[in-house]
Amino acid sequence: MTHQREMTVVAKIGSSTLTDGRGKFRLGPMAGLVAEICDLHSRGHRMLLVSSGAVSSGMGPLRMTNRPTEVVDLQATAAVGQGRLYHTYSQLFGHEEVVTAQVLLTTFDVAARTQYLNARNTLRRLLELGVVPIINENDTTSTDELCFGDNDILAAQVALLVGADLLVLLTDTDGLYTADPTRDSSAEFIAQVDDFRDIAEVSMESKGALGLGGMRSKVGAARVATSGGVTTVIARGTRPGVLQACVKGEPVGTRFAPRDLGLGAFKLWLLYGKPTNGAVIVDAGAARALRDRGSLLPVGIVATTGDFEAGQAVTVITEAGSEVAKGIVNYSRSELEIVKGLRSHEVAERLPQASPEAIHRDYLVLVE
Repeated sequence: MTHQREMTVVAKIGSSTLTDGRGKFRLGPMAGLVAEICDLHSRGHRMLLVSSGAVSSGMGPLRMTNRPTEVVDLQATAAVGQGRLYHTYSQLFGHEEVVTAQVLLTTFDVAARTQYLNARNTLRRLLELGVVPIINENDTTSTDELCFGDNDILAAQVALLVGADLLVLLTDTDGLYTADPTRDSSAEFIAQVDDFRDIAEVSMESKGALGLGGMRSKVGAARVATSGGVTTVIARGTRPGVLQACVKGEPVGTRFAPRDLGLGAFKLWLLYGKPTNGAVIVDAGAARALRDRGSLLPVGIVATTGDFEAGQAVTVITEAGSEVAKGIVNYSRSELEIVKGLRSHEVAERLPQASPEAIHRDYLVLVE
């Protein structure tokens, strides 16, 4: 019997796996998954758990039958459910004598470089100490779950943060189908995705009643994680032994092959972690220069949109409307409006202290 190498694994559990339609915990599936995580942990794998369910587990005590829609109600419900959720996890892991840590993140922790590095260092140190981090979005103060999509993208960001080998997105379906199998009897199961262009026409509109994360957000999370070399699997959370099977590479769920985009940690953060505050529209020559790994000069800019300052991220778009790149700009929008279309010596005359590059190539990443 060959020894399996130790892996860093991020397991994301969705609301539909954790709670029933009334917001009560499904203790059987929860306990089964925790037991799997503990077993893998005991075998030397570094395990991280990203959990949804703060809102859904707060619905029961508040006697809610439907998930709230107003932000303030979501935050209040999460405040009730967050403690209950972690307490339940803490008890289940405690029975296995595995130490856990509660880690609450927001998009700000990913979007700001300093916070990003702090979060990464904390998670890595917890793993070194043999702790299983239990990660959720800080729904009580954050409105960003609307962006993260039931924590699917958060799980992908965590996988990139810690340099994970495997991301497992557990949900209430077996994986990705060519159509919604609950509505279309001809829907075919997709076991392996090597190229995201192959599933461009696949319907991903299904969504759970208790959470925000439909199949679209899970495929989006897979795109993020695999771009950083993280194998990703979407699988049914109630399937016995699902995590063990995923770690062993057995045929379970839909497996997304890792891709090598040749990007370091900083550019992965820039591409997927830092939000944009506007856009710059460039001419064809500038677009070609960017694709050839050049910097963006003011001469190639024809227009700007949004409200951005120097040091913020912007999207770079062609005049035809296609997205070329994303980068950290050296000018505010008002400054770019003064110097757009000008050559370097003309820029120096207008803004003597300005950088020659609107976006330097070291702070720019091409989009797919």
